[in-house]
Amino acid sequence: MKALVYTDIETLEYRDSKDPEIHDGEVLIEVKAVGICGSDLHAYLGHDSRRIAPLILGHEAAGIVKGGTHDGKSAVINPLVTCGKCPACLSGRSNICEQREIISMAPRQGAFAQYITIPERNLVVVPEGMSITKAALAEPIATAWHAVTAAAKASHRPLAECRALVYGGGAVGLSAALSLYAHGCRDILLAETNELRRETVEEEFICTVFNPLDDNLATDGSVDVVIDCVGGRLTRAGASAAVRPGGVIVHVGLMDSDDGIDTRRLTLQEITFIGTYTYTMQDFQATVSAMQSGALGDLGWYAERQLSDGASAFSDLINGRAASSKIILRPE
Repeated sequence: MKALVYTDIETLEYRDSKDPEIHDGEVLIEVKAVGICGSDLHAYLGHDSRRIAPLILGHEAAGIVKGGTHDGKSAVINPLVTCGKCPACLSGRSNICEQREIISMAPRQGAFAQYITIPERNLVVVPEGMSITKAALAEPIATAWHAVTAAAKASHRPLAECRALVYGGGAVGLSAALSLYAHGCRDILLAETNELRRETVEEEFICTVFNPLDDNLATDGSVDVVIDCVGGRLTRAGASAAVRPGGVIVHVGLMDSDDGIDTRRLTLQEITFIGTYTYTMQDFQATVSAMQSGALGDLGWYAERQLSDGASAFSDLINGRAASSKIILRPE
């Protein structure tokens, strides 16, 4: 099969690769659409010690099922493979499974390829009428949906009564704003430094978008909920300052592990800080249902490229030349 392989720092090669082996309980997926995630960019830049070259990256995928119960159907892949037996899995928190694996991280190859294997239980059938390309957005949206659900549980006020701040206008940040809106929140600020991405987010007409470097609209103590989809020192510092006493900060992004959190203020003002990682299968299914119902808008904020053009797409994303919140690659 053809695959886009990460071979060294800032190096991707479109080349022949070994077909995946199908293990017990797994099915083969013919990949039709796969998004480029921020974690793929981190790996490409050599910033992720867990992703060692050579490796096929990519985990935001949808495709055609080959074999099993759903043979011939279009399906979204939940890329997080869990054991189903540990205390976390049995309590409904499979995303923190002790033995979790995710495709695009050893030992599992990713989906920037013509084919991939995945446990059949990790599939969500694409609803009738939804394009398979749009279905590939389910993974980043599910990450945001999980974060917003966590915020709703921790907040002392319904999200419909909250003022919210989202850091980041990429796919997860925009999805967080859309998920907040779907949960009834109508007072949403979104901070994004990239002008092209700000324009894309503004087209959704669900939030006030601003450049925090020029004009910080999230003044100290002015918001109830912060969803940090960047996860850098500056956004953590901004979140610590912006949140009201008794408010909630949900940390999603993994830009760095530097400081930034004002632990003294969090303590004195009883501010809740939550780290969220990926999603559960319940989140994934709820996300696909929300996508199908239209609760998350028309989901037209992506651009398509051929998988063979993947290296160019990575370059455009790294250098801020991509206006779309998501680039989806399509294997030939």
